[in-house]
Amino acid sequence: MNKKKITLNSLGGLVYSTNPDFKLEETINEVTETLLPSQQKLKILLDKKQRAGKKVTLIEGFIGSQSDLEELGKKLKSFCGTGGSVKDGEIIIQGDNKDKVLQWLQKNGYLSSKKV
Repeated sequence: MNKKKITLNSLGGLVYSTNPDFKLEETINEVTETLLPSQQKLKILLDKKQRAGKKVTLIEGFIGSQSDLEELGKKLKSFCGTGGSVKDGEIIIQGDNKDKVLQWLQKNGYLSSKKV
């Protein structure tokens, strides 16, 4: 039996519900299926807000599980030869790597990807 530890973060900020029909288990067990690469519509953009003037490449719009998002982020970081992270459903790659990221995504089946 595989039980998850329930924390406030895992509840999405839920503290109290007045709905008498609310079932906590149903909301936790929602699983997002990852779309095929050809169905993903990823946006690649350059950002430097609140980053001490340093540029980062953001990849947004991924639909799927967190583990698949982290795996894609790892592959992109490796291809670009830079660091980065995966936060809040976005992949963050250090530096201005929009062209490299777009090239890799299109080569690997993410044909609907575009630079913004």
